[in-house]
Amino acid sequence: MHNPLRSEREVFRAVVVIGIGAGAVIALALLTRPAFGALLLAAEAAVGIWALWRRARGTLPHQAEVARRGDDAYRVLVMANQTVGGRALLEEIKNRCKGRDSEILVVVPALTSSPLEHWASDVDGALAEARQRLEESLRTMQSAGLTARGEVGDHHEPNAALEDALRVFAADEVIISTHPPDKSRWLERGVVERARREVPLPVTHVVVDLEGEAARASGAAGTAA
Repeated sequence: MHNPLRSEREVFRAVVVIGIGAGAVIALALLTRPAFGALLLAAEAAVGIWALWRRARGTLPHQAEVARRGDDAYRVLVMANQTVGGRALLEEIKNRCKGRDSEILVVVPALTSSPLEHWASDVDGALAEARQRLEESLRTMQSAGLTARGEVGDHHEPNAALEDALRVFAADEVIISTHPPDKSRWLERGVVERARREVPLPVTHVVVDLEGEAARASGAAGTAA
């Protein structure tokens, strides 16, 4: 599920539709009987709830639009959230770009931490955390010799953030990084499967076990000491 009102335009459109519907109910009640107005209100409410439910569930499967390339650079779009700084992800990116004139775009969706924040669009904290993770990841990639830039994506829906990025970034392939299956909300929500259905590019899924990486780094440090 995602917030069906993802933009100011959609919110404005919803307000206009509600206003028109309310006007129709009032007019019908005044011209006929209040009971008829109540029936129209109930019908409008049912249609509105159904429409919001459909939008929250997502649209029917479609093919994402991908920007056209203007040169021979090999472009990789990376989408990750908390795993954006993982060693496994960095190694995968390095392997994909090895020996190529490459360009990397890292998209970090600013996902809210609770359903209440999600539906209320209260995303200030999520945006700040996403920007911090993104900056740290870009520094790590640059130190590894990779040319990368990044952006904080749509805070309601990872797949929407991916599609938005593809419209302006002419990617050759997509890498999606997640936690292991037992910890990943993205895998639970089918983010990778949906991307593979809708994105007309190779989509690679990288599992990053942050706890495992931290434990191995701690063990290596202890051995060196």
